Amino acid sequence: MAAARTPAVRVRRVYEEPSPDDGVRVLVDRLWPRGLKKTDARVDEWPKALTPSTELRRWYHGPEGEYEEFCRRYEAELDAPEAAAALDRLRDLAARETVTLLTAAKDPSVSHASVLRRELAG
Repeated sequence: MAAARTPAVRVRRVYEEPSPDDGVRVLVDRLWPRGLKKTDARVDEWPKALTPSTELRRWYHGPEGEYEEFCRRYEAELDAPEAAAALDRLRDLAARETVTLLTAAKDPSVSHASVLRRELAG
């Protein structure tokens, strides 16, 4: 009897070559990635309600931006009704199959995608 596989939530840069084990590919950036054709990205879903607000994104990338504070503010944004509903939908999806969160961030480990991954795992 084979052990049941727990679906994974992973984070990848959207510019990386799609992998057969990516499962459902979810773009979690508000803006479409620069220089990338939609056919090459192979994005299955693009829930813009899960992306950080423009104001928060600009703050984080500005001189005052600090990752821990960004995480706190972004988690608060995820409590908004539309974002919470989109997060619940992604949680349901992740409970059934592998979900790959895609971002154009140069370092996904200090981006909103890693916050989303923690939210989905927790």
